[in-house]
Amino acid sequence: MRGHGTYMKNGSLHASVAGAVHRVNKLISVTPLKTKYQGEIGDVVVGRITEVQQKRWKIDVNGRLDAILQLSSVNLPGGELRRRSAEDELAMRKYLKEGDLVSAEVQNVHNDGGLSLHTRSLKYGKLSQGTLLKVSPSLIKRRKTHFHRLPCGAHVILGNNGYIWISPWSVSEEETGGFAQNISVVPKDERIVVARLRNTVMALAKNGISLWDTSLTYGYDASEQYQPEELLREEVMTEVAQVTKQKLEFVTLEN
Repeated sequence: MRGHGTYMKNGSLHASVAGAVHRVNKLISVTPLKTKYQGEIGDVVVGRITEVQQKRWKIDVNGRLDAILQLSSVNLPGGELRRRSAEDELAMRKYLKEGDLVSAEVQNVHNDGGLSLHTRSLKYGKLSQGTLLKVSPSLIKRRKTHFHRLPCGAHVILGNNGYIWISPWSVSEEETGGFAQNISVVPKDERIVVARLRNTVMALAKNGISLWDTSLTYGYDASEQYQPEELLREEVMTEVAQVTKQKLEFVTLEN
């Protein structure tokens, strides 16, 4: 069966774009390697506030259109659940203002491709200390969870939209409704862990390797023989990606 990114010619199926092949029973589709994010309900996304409007925020989620986060779709500080009042609307910039980073879940997909988000679970909300990087959404492997505490000493949020958030263990996003921020000084050794993991992710992404907790762990292990700044060199990126790919293939064969 012909899916997105394919066409029929002379009775056989051909790809109309360069990308990754996905097969679901008899349905075959091809996802382009470079594409704007097209959301699905339940996706975990990381985004940046671009505008504060009446009763809602607009968020850049790497899509064709900015996503919408309604005031009624967030938990108030402390995780409080109640009807939003005029005072809450006036205090919107105290919760989230332009430039803030947030994690959220896709609640609805509109006909024009626009997305509605929510942060009603306490695991979502404002992001404080860490680093943000952007990869192609097609490289993010869909899993049951996209929040990971990696053994190397970092928290990672793998947004389905291609935005990845990396923060050190000591900066835990506490379950307080998503607005409390930890702005204490992060020790140098933890900053080095975040920098190494960030450069490792970029190396894997540049070489087209899917990103999920296992591939990040293998990639981090492969990077430890280099200094974090050396991971920015193209030949080192290729070497780390090749070692990671071999480990992933070996585990697949074992299973």
